[in-house]
Amino acid sequence: MRVRRLRKEVAALEVTAFINLIVVLVPFLLSTAVFTRLSVMDLSLPAQSSNKLEQLKANDLKLEIVIRPEALEVGDRIGGLIQRIEMKDGRHDVKALNTLMQSVKQKFPETKAASVLSEPDTSYEVLVQVMDAVRSGRSANGGTKLVRVELFPDVSVGDAPVRTKGS
Repeated sequence: MRVRRLRKEVAALEVTAFINLIVVLVPFLLSTAVFTRLSVMDLSLPAQSSNKLEQLKANDLKLEIVIRPEALEVGDRIGGLIQRIEMKDGRHDVKALNTLMQSVKQKFPETKAASVLSEPDTSYEVLVQVMDAVRSGRSANGGTKLVRVELFPDVSVGDAPVRTKGS
């Protein structure tokens, strides 16, 4: 007697639908992914000591220039206000700021960092002018020819502190 065997064909794997799904799903997932951007700020916090004389060293200047609508306030973060430069002819007096920066640089020649703090309504033009006045200037250096002088090249930009009603 003859035995009849059924021949089974090998099943073909149909992946076309799966590939179509992946082609649509991958761009969708990439477009909706949230990429986070990390930033690191180096902060130097004062010591816990209450004595300000211990915190303020001879060459430890934390220069801050605050751009207010009516004036430029130049100060030390620890020591306080150095000078307030009022507006001149309806504009911020950048030349006076540059002169002050040159005199501060003579007292603290090793310091290279300064912070420019501006209020939210400060124009971009004023911000750039102040940064340029803080970064470098021109000096005669004893001669008749003006020479470009580096003042505080490491300029940081931030938000100005909010004024209280009393000030």
